[in-house]
Amino acid sequence: MQIVPAVDIRGGQCVNLVQGDYDRETVFSEDPVAQAVQWHELGGAIVHIVDLDGAKAGHLCIENELAAMHAKGVPFDIGGGVRNFESIARAIELGADRVILGTAAHRDPDLVAKAAKEFPGRIVVGIDAKEGKVSLTGWTEDTDTDAFGFARHMEDLGAARIIYTDILSDGMMQGPHLESTRAMAEAVSIPVTASGGIASLDDVRNVCGLADAGVDEMIIGRALYLNVFTLPEAIQVTQEAS
Repeated sequence: MQIVPAVDIRGGQCVNLVQGDYDRETVFSEDPVAQAVQWHELGGAIVHIVDLDGAKAGHLCIENELAAMHAKGVPFDIGGGVRNFESIARAIELGADRVILGTAAHRDPDLVAKAAKEFPGRIVVGIDAKEGKVSLTGWTEDTDTDAFGFARHMEDLGAARIIYTDILSDGMMQGPHLESTRAMAEAVSIPVTASGGIASLDDVRNVCGLADAGVDEMIIGRALYLNVFTLPEAIQVTQEAS
């Protein structure tokens, strides 16, 4: 089980939102590149980068930051604002290990198939769900699409991984939604990254309990920034659980 620290970028700053609400934002660092470097040096296997401005604008807004992270040797994935093949190729050119498609995957499934064929193993689909239904556009748009059926379709198209976020848990510091995360992992055969709500080392331990279902990573943001526990402490828990 890998711990994936999150760096959400908005307006050039490292921030955190509650339930994806742009009006409920906390700024944690003025330098997101330095923050990504720190998480990497503390043992983060890969750093999860979210371009919050890009998620709203529909195109990458943090090219300079991504290039700087790559230059400093930080492995990262990137989501937010990646809506076409050119953006995917550009993100990989800038150093992304993996590119996450969310809204674009829902609106243009053929893009997932094309990108997965061109960049095998590097295309990830981010599924943000509210009460089992997919949400889009930085969580501002609800749909009637069943999250689990959508995940299976994305796997069929060549997605290498699903990042699953239960929106009602995200940023709330009340624990992840273990049942829906397990259900997601059991719905597909590709690996699943758990995201949202991890607020204690017990939560880390509980997510480790989903490894048998196919969850092999967990993204942690707010709890690390609030110093509820440290990244090395979380990594130690995963090692003890394995």
